[in-house]
Amino acid sequence: MGLDDAQPMSDFTHKLCPPDEIEQRTAALPQPVVFTNGVFDLLHRGHVTCLAQARALGASLVVGLNSDASARGLGKGPERPLNTQLDRACVLAALESVSLVIVFDEATPVELLKRVRPQWYAKGGDYDIEALAETALVRSWGGDARALPFVDGQSTTTLVQRIRG
Repeated sequence: MGLDDAQPMSDFTHKLCPPDEIEQRTAALPQPVVFTNGVFDLLHRGHVTCLAQARALGASLVVGLNSDASARGLGKGPERPLNTQLDRACVLAALESVSLVIVFDEATPVELLKRVRPQWYAKGGDYDIEALAETALVRSWGGDARALPFVDGQSTTTLVQRIRG
Protein backbone atom coordinates (compact mmCIF):
# COMPACT_ATOMS: atom_id res chain seq x y z
CA MET A 1 0.00 0.00 0.00
CA GLY A 2 1.45 3.33 -1.04
CA LEU A 3 0.97 6.65 0.68
CA ASP A 4 -1.70 7.61 -1.84
CA ASP A 5 -3.75 4.54 -0.84
CA ALA A 6 -3.59 5.25 2.88
CA GLN A 7 -6.68 6.30 4.77
CA PRO A 8 -6.73 10.02 5.63
CA MET A 9 -5.57 10.81 9.15
CA SER A 10 -8.41 11.40 11.55
CA ASP A 11 -8.62 14.94 12.81
CA PHE A 12 -8.28 14.84 16.58
CA THR A 13 -7.64 18.57 16.99
CA HIS A 14 -11.36 19.15 17.61
CA LYS A 15 -10.69 17.64 21.05
CA LEU A 16 -8.46 20.60 22.00
CA CYS A 17 -10.64 22.98 23.99
CA PRO A 18 -9.86 26.71 24.27
CA PRO A 19 -10.56 28.33 27.67
CA ASP A 20 -13.53 30.37 26.44
CA GLU A 21 -15.39 27.20 25.34
CA ILE A 22 -14.93 25.02 28.44
CA GLU A 23 -18.46 25.17 29.86
CA GLN A 24 -20.19 24.80 26.51
CA ARG A 25 -17.98 21.95 25.27
CA THR A 26 -18.04 19.94 28.50
CA ALA A 27 -21.83 20.32 28.86
CA ALA A 28 -22.25 18.85 25.36
CA LEU A 29 -20.28 15.69 26.21
CA PRO A 30 -22.04 12.38 26.92
CA GLN A 31 -22.63 12.01 30.65
CA PRO A 32 -21.23 11.13 33.12
CA VAL A 33 -18.04 13.11 32.61
CA VAL A 34 -14.79 11.94 34.19
CA PHE A 35 -11.90 14.37 34.75
CA THR A 36 -8.23 13.64 35.26
CA ASN A 37 -5.14 15.78 34.96
CA GLY A 38 -1.39 15.72 34.66
CA VAL A 39 1.70 16.71 32.69
CA PHE A 40 1.76 13.64 30.40
CA ASP A 41 5.23 14.58 29.16
CA LEU A 42 6.47 11.35 27.58
CA LEU A 43 3.33 9.29 27.20
CA HIS A 44 3.87 5.71 28.38
CA ARG A 45 1.93 2.56 29.29
CA GLY A 46 1.18 3.83 32.80
CA HIS A 47 -0.43 6.96 31.37
CA VAL A 48 -2.58 5.24 28.76
CA THR A 49 -3.67 2.54 31.23
CA CYS A 50 -4.75 5.22 33.70
CA LEU A 51 -6.57 7.18 30.98
CA ALA A 52 -8.44 4.09 29.78
CA GLN A 53 -9.42 3.20 33.35
CA ALA A 54 -10.61 6.75 33.98
CA ARG A 55 -12.70 6.74 30.80
CA ALA A 56 -14.30 3.45 31.90
CA LEU A 57 -15.80 5.28 34.90
CA GLY A 58 -18.05 7.35 32.63
CA ALA A 59 -19.09 8.19 29.10
CA SER A 60 -16.55 10.99 28.48
CA LEU A 61 -13.05 11.81 29.68
CA VAL A 62 -11.80 15.38 30.04
CA VAL A 63 -8.05 15.73 30.56
CA GLY A 64 -6.67 18.81 32.27
CA LEU A 65 -3.13 19.27 30.95
CA ASN A 66 -0.56 21.27 32.90
CA SER A 67 0.77 24.08 30.72
CA ASP A 68 4.52 24.30 30.18
CA ALA A 69 4.79 26.97 32.90
CA SER A 70 2.63 24.99 35.30
CA ALA A 71 4.63 21.80 34.66
CA ARG A 72 7.92 23.60 35.35
CA GLY A 73 6.52 24.69 38.71
CA LEU A 74 6.00 21.08 39.79
CA GLY A 75 9.70 20.49 40.50
CA LYS A 76 10.29 17.81 37.89
CA GLY A 77 13.53 19.47 36.78
CA PRO A 78 14.56 22.53 34.77
CA GLU A 79 14.47 20.71 31.43
CA ARG A 80 10.91 19.46 31.88
CA PRO A 81 8.56 19.22 30.22
CA LEU A 82 10.45 17.75 27.29
CA ASN A 83 7.48 18.17 24.95
CA THR A 84 5.59 21.43 24.52
CA GLN A 85 2.05 21.79 25.81
CA LEU A 86 0.71 21.76 22.24
CA ASP A 87 2.57 18.54 21.43
CA ARG A 88 1.41 16.91 24.68
CA ALA A 89 -2.18 18.07 24.08
CA CYS A 90 -2.20 16.66 20.54
CA VAL A 91 -0.86 13.27 21.65
CA LEU A 92 -3.57 13.06 24.32
CA ALA A 93 -6.29 14.21 21.92
CA ALA A 94 -5.35 11.45 19.48
CA LEU A 95 -6.19 8.79 22.09
CA GLU A 96 -9.56 7.07 21.75
CA SER A 97 -10.18 7.24 25.51
CA VAL A 98 -9.86 11.05 25.61
CA SER A 99 -12.88 13.22 24.80
CA LEU A 100 -11.46 16.70 25.46
CA VAL A 101 -8.10 18.24 26.42
CA ILE A 102 -7.90 21.54 28.30
CA VAL A 103 -4.58 23.22 29.16
CA PHE A 104 -4.40 24.98 32.54
CA ASP A 105 -1.75 27.29 34.03
CA GLU A 106 -2.29 26.83 37.77
CA ALA A 107 -0.41 24.37 40.00
CA THR A 108 -3.59 22.36 40.55
CA PRO A 109 -6.71 21.95 38.39
CA VAL A 110 -9.09 23.22 41.09
CA GLU A 111 -10.21 26.30 39.13
CA LEU A 112 -10.62 24.24 35.96
CA LEU A 113 -12.67 21.64 37.85
CA LYS A 114 -15.06 24.39 38.98
CA ARG A 115 -15.76 25.10 35.31
CA VAL A 116 -15.95 21.49 34.08
CA ARG A 117 -17.97 20.14 37.06
CA PRO A 118 -17.42 16.45 36.31
CA GLN A 119 -19.25 13.62 38.01
CA TRP A 120 -15.94 11.79 38.58
CA TYR A 121 -12.39 12.87 39.39
CA ALA A 122 -9.70 10.23 38.79
CA LYS A 123 -5.98 10.18 39.57
CA GLY A 124 -3.27 7.55 39.47
CA GLY A 125 -2.77 5.44 42.58
CA ASP A 126 0.48 7.22 43.37
CA TYR A 127 -1.67 10.04 44.80
CA ASP A 128 -3.61 10.00 48.06
CA ILE A 129 -7.01 10.75 46.54
CA GLU A 130 -8.55 11.63 49.93
CA ALA A 131 -5.91 14.31 50.58
CA LEU A 132 -6.50 16.19 47.31
CA ALA A 133 -8.50 19.43 47.27
CA GLU A 134 -9.86 18.27 43.92
CA THR A 135 -11.62 15.33 45.59
CA ALA A 136 -13.37 17.52 48.16
CA LEU A 137 -14.44 19.95 45.44
CA VAL A 138 -15.97 17.29 43.17
CA ARG A 139 -17.76 15.72 46.13
CA SER A 140 -19.20 19.13 47.06
CA TRP A 141 -21.55 18.96 44.05
CA GLY A 142 -22.35 15.27 44.44
CA GLY A 143 -19.56 13.78 42.35
CA ASP A 144 -16.96 11.30 43.50
CA ALA A 145 -13.26 10.53 43.16
CA ARG A 146 -11.32 7.38 42.47
CA ALA A 147 -7.64 6.47 42.77
CA LEU A 148 -6.74 4.26 39.82
CA PRO A 149 -4.27 1.37 40.12
CA PHE A 150 -0.68 2.53 39.67
CA VAL A 151 1.35 0.74 37.00
CA ASP A 152 4.67 0.01 38.73
CA GLY A 153 7.87 0.86 36.91
CA GLN A 154 6.22 3.30 34.53
CA SER A 155 7.18 6.96 34.84
CA THR A 156 8.46 9.72 32.62
CA THR A 157 11.30 10.36 35.08
CA THR A 158 12.42 6.73 34.74
CA LEU A 159 12.24 6.98 30.93
CA VAL A 160 14.31 10.16 30.93
CA GLN A 161 16.94 8.51 33.15
CA ARG A 162 17.09 5.48 30.84
CA ILE A 163 17.47 7.67 27.75
CA ARG A 164 20.28 9.63 29.35
CA GLY A 165 21.99 6.33 30.25
